[in-house]
Amino acid sequence: MVLSKRMECVASMVTPGGRLADVGCDHGYLPIWLFETGRIAGAVAMDIRPGPLERAKANIAQHGLGQYIQTRLSDGMEKLAPGEVDSAILAGMGGKLMVRILSESPGTVQSLRELVLEPQSETAALRKYLMEAGFQIEAEDMVLEDGKFYPVMRAVPVGTSEELSAEQLRFGPRLLENRHPVLLAYLHREEEVSLRLEESLQRAGSPRAEERLREIQEEIQHIRAAYVYYDM
Repeated sequence: MVLSKRMECVASMVTPGGRLADVGCDHGYLPIWLFETGRIAGAVAMDIRPGPLERAKANIAQHGLGQYIQTRLSDGMEKLAPGEVDSAILAGMGGKLMVRILSESPGTVQSLRELVLEPQSETAALRKYLMEAGFQIEAEDMVLEDGKFYPVMRAVPVGTSEELSAEQLRFGPRLLENRHPVLLAYLHREEEVSLRLEESLQRAGSPRAEERLREIQEEIQHIRAAYVYYDM
């Protein structure tokens, strides 16, 4: 089985040797790959949608892994007991949906050794939740695939809050500290898009455009503050 570049990045964040929950498992490829490569001892593949879960179950059976990877129809972590797994993956969904899922199962979340998260939007909201819930973002990576940028992070419960700046919440504390080259490419693209939008809004001159213009100018400030990490 060959994973996409994005999913390989997610898989690389999982600490070997434990049991895994894949929340929103879709076709179940990730736990299958992780088990077959010896990175996990077993898994629970979970999805709120019956169709994808049935496909995951069929894929797991096709690989002969039914005794190692369970499937459960579940809204978020609802059907996962505290202490049942060591790691949980949430990938391919928005950051605010991740926050909802994690907030609704605090006992299960706090029992985990780690969270592996791949938010496709609203990353600042997710990092803010982690900070306030006593998780530290231990590692981050970012990949560019098919023209899209995907941040991936591993967060561990430490019980204390790591205070993050606006730029760290927006772009990722470890990505900035490590001067990640893919993040730099992302910053360049976002700056270019924001500057074009700023110019367009300045020409519009309406009250609604003025409000949006202030938001865009604030975003440009955050991008340029992030460049400081790259000595730019």
